[in-house]
This record gives sequence, structure tokens and C-alpha cells, in this order.
Amino acid sequence: MTTNSMYASNTIGSTIVLLLGGTSVPLPNNQSLDGFTVNGANTTFTVPVTGRYYLTYQINTTVALLAGSRLILNGTTPIPGSIVSPAVSTSNYNNDVIVSLTAGDTILLQLFGLIATVILVGGGATGAALTIIRLN
Repeated sequence: MTTNSMYASNTIGSTIVLLLGGTSVPLPNNQSLDGFTVNGANTTFTVPVTGRYYLTYQINTTVALLAGSRLILNGTTPIPGSIVSPAVSTSNYNNDVIVSLTAGDTILLQLFGLIATVILVGGGATGAALTIIRLN
């Protein structure tokens, strides 16, 4: 049995103005937070309990990009192993990691490394999603 798990997605086809240093991906839809909290922009998720966590994400864009994706810990630190830096343009990003997190830590999903306007897949399809599951 898993406890303290969360899922949030973006199925509305949001347009994101991507900055070189990184732009957070909003996840306003289908939120099932089970103890996690989210900020008003639906970008930053706060961990409720200290433990080891499985984190997985996906981002699907309408056009292939040469941008990178990553998970950010506490607003500034890329989580090792979560970074996807494609060698060729892609429209599908996904990755998963297991990390130790402390109650109060925050996690956000970012695109980075390119200045562009990005449109997520929408119309009910998953443009982006984040799942976090406490393992112990």
C-alpha cells in the first residue's frame, strides 16, 4: 500500500512562454493530492511527509523542440537524474527517479534551455503530468 501519493496533469493545451533558464509547467487538472499541497499557479507541489519517493513526469508538446525538461527541488535545485536534454528535437519528454525528500520540500516540473512559445497537447489528452509516490 502506498501512502502520500499525488498526481496532477495539464489536459487543456496550455501555452507556455519558455525562458532560457527554465519555466514551470502548470498542472491544473485531475489533481489528486493526498496530503500534498499546490500553489495558486498549480506549478509547485509541497511534500507532506519525509521519506523516499518515486517521481515520474511526462510532457507532450504540439511541436518538436530542442528544449530540456527537469524536476526542480525547493525552487532552485535540479533533481539529479530527472533531467532530459535531447540531442535532437522532440515533442515527448518523460523520466522517473527515486529520491529522498523531507516534509516541506517542494517539487516543480520545468522546461528549460530554449526561448520559445510552447503549446502543450490538449483537448483532454495529457500535455503534462507529474506523479509522486512515497515508497517508505
